[in-house]
Amino acid sequence: MSGIGVLREGPLHAALKQALVQPGDQVEVAVGRFVIDLVRADGELVEIQTGGFGPLGPKLDALLDEHRVRIVHPVAAERRIVRVDAEGEVLSARRSPKRAGVTEVFDRLVTFPSLLAHPNLTLEVVLLREDHVRGPEPVKVRRRTRDPGERRLVDILEHVELGGPADVLAALPQLPHEPFSTRELGDLLGARRVLAQRIVYCLRHLDVLEPAGRRARTPLYRRVDP
Repeated sequence: MSGIGVLREGPLHAALKQALVQPGDQVEVAVGRFVIDLVRADGELVEIQTGGFGPLGPKLDALLDEHRVRIVHPVAAERRIVRVDAEGEVLSARRSPKRAGVTEVFDRLVTFPSLLAHPNLTLEVVLLREDHVRGPEPVKVRRRTRDPGERRLVDILEHVELGGPADVLAALPQLPHEPFSTRELGDLLGARRVLAQRIVYCLRHLDVLEPAGRRARTPLYRRVDP
């Protein structure tokens, strides 16, 4: 077992790996020139990606055509903001009003919008209850306010598998049959505008949506029925 991946992982990554490991799995295994988080007994490669998908590019290019790969991406469905002092003592804890769902994964999937079309790829979205542990207060660095912290797993609420365009459609509320704009999609999903734009971008690359003209200057899209 290599220690390279372990040294780089944060507490959320480590906790998820421990929660997901199954009997017969191997942990931190070298496959070619890469270290894989988990290798299942049936040969599936499992990569836990808590951040953006960009760093996975070289690994997927090298391995995806000959291996089944599962990307596990955690999304904070419920989050608590916990502030601690320098000794780690809890100063305060409050529940974040933000709630996130499966659609948040499109913020990451936009890096490789057609990724889910590959037959060897499964994207597993893990909806979590988590603590975001931060310092006593935000700090200013070069006139910018920063409030860094660590994500820590409290509980796993749900697993959602996306193995292709059909799974993506099933995970979303039913899309309108009539043409719609990104703003209207955002209202339907309860998503911010930029996320709705990224969802449309990804769904177009998955051949789930197609352009449907304009309403004045606003581009419209329609669902593509199988």
